[in-house]
Amino acid sequence: MSSSLKMKVRFDYIGKPKMGKLFSSGRNVEQQAEQIRQHKVSMVRNIPIQGIHIEDIDVSLEVYSIIDDITGKPVAYAPVIVSFYADTIEDALKFIINEEFRTIEVLQPDDMSLTRFDIERLFYQVAKDFAEYKDTLERKINNWK
Repeated sequence: MSSSLKMKVRFDYIGKPKMGKLFSSGRNVEQQAEQIRQHKVSMVRNIPIQGIHIEDIDVSLEVYSIIDDITGKPVAYAPVIVSFYADTIEDALKFIINEEFRTIEVLQPDDMSLTRFDIERLFYQVAKDFAEYKDTLERKINNWK
């Protein structure tokens, strides 16, 4: 793969009720989601990511709230749409693989051809990223207990 990929990805950053608050309003979780969105967008803008070139970050979508199926408490999501170029599929995968990922649209190229070697590298990267993600989740769960 010689040309870079242009993609548009959506992340929804979550705001959850603070632990220990018996009567938390939906507004608090919306403010928390907005703060998290601002922090994450700042990081994407200011910290270079190898193989990723940010073209645009759209934070104009409104924060929305839902009731969590498991806890029955309100949670809020602050969406962000990031348009970017990736040098390789592996670089794009590293950038998007996180729990906030919602959708992706490949804008360029219209057509893509992968060699056997490209597919092997992609599968390797997916397995590696999932293992790292699993380890991160396990550490969060163990620290939460």
